[in-house]
Amino acid sequence: MVRQLWEELSPAERAVCHYLVSASPEQILFASAQELGSATGTSNATVVRTMQRLGFGGLPGLKRALAAEFSSSVAPDVRLKRRIGHVGQDLSAIWERVFDEARERIDHCRRLLDPEAYKKAVELLVNAPGVLVYGAGASDPAARHLALKLGRRGHRARATSATGFALADDLLSLAHDEVLVIFQPGRRLKEITVLIERAHAVGAGIVLISDELGGEFAERVDAVLAAPHTPTGITGEPLAGILVADALLLALDSLDEPRSVEHSHQLNALREQLLGPRFR
Repeated sequence: MVRQLWEELSPAERAVCHYLVSASPEQILFASAQELGSATGTSNATVVRTMQRLGFGGLPGLKRALAAEFSSSVAPDVRLKRRIGHVGQDLSAIWERVFDEARERIDHCRRLLDPEAYKKAVELLVNAPGVLVYGAGASDPAARHLALKLGRRGHRARATSATGFALADDLLSLAHDEVLVIFQPGRRLKEITVLIERAHAVGAGIVLISDELGGEFAERVDAVLAAPHTPTGITGEPLAGILVADALLLALDSLDEPRSVEHSHQLNALREQLLGPRFR
């Protein structure tokens, strides 16, 4: 890829490419865009732009590619030890490291927006008689966040993180014209295929919120929304998924303001009954 684009790259972008070729995967994996900019004598904006020119979408895209090989060849405890060793014991640097990666993931997620898929997902949710939200493992918080907030807006929603035999009961409840929302960053679980097949069988809409599975399932779901996962484990897995959920929720508020406002009023009235009139 670098050779094919070399003549089109600026001198600063070439400097970034030289560094990427010479550095070890771990050096890149645990570095921020700002650190890579300093190491290459360029800037964080140049680093991001170079990643986009190379087809990675941004620095998190390159890190994801590196992390896939790193994770498959290095045991989890060894990865953790190396991550700790790279970060060091400077508390200020640790603080900055976490926020740097979070910022990179959020910016990457923003750039990956598919407006048509976002619009389709919102249209499905606003008209659905019910919503089943699925998120296994680390995706469970994002799934429960979306289901909880949908309920507070007057939408019938439930969340599940069940796997294997236990998932059958939740699948049984999925009905015609409901919407299935799946949070699954990258691992192709058997449950995802079964969920999609069940949704097809009953005539339910499907929204997939993922990082790596979008292309694989694009033809089998109604909308795919990108939510980049963490390439290093430094920031929480559900971060991008929760932000995508919040974008869906705010869109629903704008399209059905009376329902959202009325149920917010009812929720606060119930809270006051439970906690007293001083509740805010």
